[in-house]
Amino acid sequence: MENTWNTDLYQQQHSFVWQLGQDVIALLAPQPGERILDLGCGTGQLTAAIAAQGATVTGIDADAAMVAQAQQQYPELDFAVADARTFTLPEPVDAVFSNATLHWVNEAEGAIAQIWTALKPGGRFAAEFGGQGNMAQVLAALAETRADLGYGPSQATPWYFPSVGEYATLLEQQGFEVRFATLFDRPTPLTGETGLVDWLQMFAGRFLADIPAEAHPDLRQKIQAKLRSRLYQNGQWFADYRRIRVLAVKPD
Repeated sequence: MENTWNTDLYQQQHSFVWQLGQDVIALLAPQPGERILDLGCGTGQLTAAIAAQGATVTGIDADAAMVAQAQQQYPELDFAVADARTFTLPEPVDAVFSNATLHWVNEAEGAIAQIWTALKPGGRFAAEFGGQGNMAQVLAALAETRADLGYGPSQATPWYFPSVGEYATLLEQQGFEVRFATLFDRPTPLTGETGLVDWLQMFAGRFLADIPAEAHPDLRQKIQAKLRSRLYQNGQWFADYRRIRVLAVKPD
């Protein structure tokens, strides 16, 4: 889950990441006085939203720049740099919340085990992340463009997009009771005329890591051109997101 994020680009052009997280907070249903972990807190907007409901929240993220930005924006909250696969807490919490993070964790079993350990008996886990088929059109266009320019298939595998059945099974194998699990399409508006190019710059850099950096801007433009007829509607770019949303409980 090692990433180096451009926090300015993230906040200016990709605010949908946290704006679309409100439904996951509703699924979590935080209660006053609860202790909650925000796993993959990014720049802290959803951490603050959960805290506003009366919970005591700690946010962790693997990226130090994200954590520094979160701490600057919300100095009254606690944030720390930690990895979803290896984090530890001083004591168990009532709930673990995670939005738009777990598709970056290929070692899903390891993350689920850490979440289990972090929870009190009776604690709950509410999450949303990319599911099977997420960004399928964008990834296909990226592969086609690489081939057009004479590059072979990318060897990068930064994302984990499971089916509902696969992920629910992993949760149950850990011991969780899965109370809710769904996979749904969520075409997501991107900001501005360069919305898809900006998305590629922010999130898909690993697929271009073997290509000289000076070629990246032209390659991103070519990918965007391939997708204009499918993902650009009425002056608006959309990302072809498919999301998994889950609620699971650690039995008493």
